Amino acid sequence: MPRSQLEQHPRFTELSPEVGEIDLEALEQAAAEDPDDTLPLLMLMARATDVSLRRRVRSLAPRLVLERARTGMRGGAGVARLRAVPADRAGDLDVDASLDAVLDARAVRRVPDLADLRGLAWERPRAAVCLLLDRSGSMEGRQLATAALAAAACALHATHAGSEIAVVAFDSRAEVLQPMGAAPVPDRVVDRVIGLRGHGVTSLDAALRAAAAQHLRSTAPRRVTLLLSDCRVTDDVDPTAAARGIEDLRIVAPAEDDEQARAFARAAGGRVATLATLRDLPRTLETLLD
Repeated sequence: MPRSQLEQHPRFTELSPEVGEIDLEALEQAAAEDPDDTLPLLMLMARATDVSLRRRVRSLAPRLVLERARTGMRGGAGVARLRAVPADRAGDLDVDASLDAVLDARAVRRVPDLADLRGLAWERPRAAVCLLLDRSGSMEGRQLATAALAAAACALHATHAGSEIAVVAFDSRAEVLQPMGAAPVPDRVVDRVIGLRGHGVTSLDAALRAAAAQHLRSTAPRRVTLLLSDCRVTDDVDPTAAARGIEDLRIVAPAEDDEQARAFARAAGGRVATLATLRDLPRTLETLLD
């Protein structure tokens, strides 16, 4: 994208006062104050014909996106449940479950070994999350910023919760950007998303089958598929059958264009959350994951 076109954005010259330059302080302040305006502009700047500017933006963008994702998250890591554990792993003593061990120890006049006693501890179930990013049609500005911020939020959530994550971009076919089972490096995941180009038709069938394949790589007891799309299918394959094979489908659709997503969720047994602003995205995803 030529500089003359980028200069049509009212904030661009504030962030890049000269060819090849970025005012980092202004960029960080703008991203914090108005991510809905700044992050889409940043995605456009990452494709500038100005080589120096493009390189600087590509080096800075993952960190800025991760900062926005981290700021918008509450820091939770899933719903905790009471689980039986050996008493030496902490938690509260489960007297009923430990009674036999106590009686056996008393019969031989010794102190019960902690390893023989049972406890109850709050633990969060490990999860596998597959994020599906719709890159069909045009993927610039806001759409790319949404995808990058979603990838950042999911990668951070997985890191905090000890979960697994896969990231898949799709149009008529699916491309795995982060395979399930590989340890996520959040800034690398975000950088791969920023490098995406939009093209092709929308095949939800291909996306959901790719998610199912990624989940097969995991042994996590909870498997969640997050789909970022308006769910407007433009190929000739009905995705309903593939969706019904997904254990837990959550859809994030644009607030101004969610009709198709809601209809698809009803048919597939999924849940829908709508997104009005980029600022709300990290918390929206965290709520869906928790």
